[in-house]
Amino acid sequence: MSISSMTGFARVQEHDDALVWTWEIKSVNGRGLEVRCKLPPGYDALDLPAREIVANAFKRGNISVNLSIARSADQSAVRVNEALLSDLVALARRARERFPDFAPPHLGALFDIKGVIEHGEAEETAEAREARLGAMLDSLRKAVAALAAMREAEGRRLEDVLLAQLDEIARLAEAAGGTAGLRPEAIRARLQTQVQALLEAVPALSEERLAQEAALLAAKVDVREELDRLRAHLAAAREMIAAGAPVGRKLDFLCQEFNREANTLCSKASDVELTRIGLDLKAVIEQFREQVQNIE
Repeated sequence: MSISSMTGFARVQEHDDALVWTWEIKSVNGRGLEVRCKLPPGYDALDLPAREIVANAFKRGNISVNLSIARSADQSAVRVNEALLSDLVALARRARERFPDFAPPHLGALFDIKGVIEHGEAEETAEAREARLGAMLDSLRKAVAALAAMREAEGRRLEDVLLAQLDEIARLAEAAGGTAGLRPEAIRARLQTQVQALLEAVPALSEERLAQEAALLAAKVDVREELDRLRAHLAAAREMIAAGAPVGRKLDFLCQEFNREANTLCSKASDVELTRIGLDLKAVIEQFREQVQNIE
């Protein structure tokens, strides 16, 4: 099972003997799950079950659900308003009697008068309406399944990108651990220089205070703890991605931990090489964080 993206789109159109309905679902990034439904007048009964169908399929994302309905062209109920047509014919006859030169209108012209031809919907039983609403919800389930498939496909692409970025973070962490400035002899020499400078600046420093200052100096140049934590975060991130569950929030939190270690590494950097690696780490971690924002 792979991770899923939060972005995608799906469209499903189906029909029965009288209506054609179309579901469109659009999903974008979101902190949680937010579902917005836009339904035609008279179909409010679909709102709650539609939200439940979406909520059962997804955990995160801002999801817009839109339903549009049209009547089949060959199923429109048409009838003639015979009372109005009779009044118009009678009016035409009286006009002919009063004005002998008056040419009576053709029947087709009377049909063109507004209200003579009426378009209306055939009466529908409650059972037929319930059956149609059920069919519409089945169509929505198909649209949701199509959206889920698209989000999963995008998630597989994101997974490759994320794993490549984690590999780069691991490479930079190893490069940081191998810099010349972090070799034991280099650290020892730097500490000796700093302690000597401390003695010269404060000749009356006690041995106990000197030991404390030396320990602080040693802690400031030792980045092994930060590198160990970076490796632990890398292992945790790979486990989350491999699990395939909705892990976007957890990975987002992990990005903060990555950043914290990279910032500390830069602040402790004692040479240009380690500083450069630390800045490269921060750049890759930011790219990783941007991609994580797309994950469910």
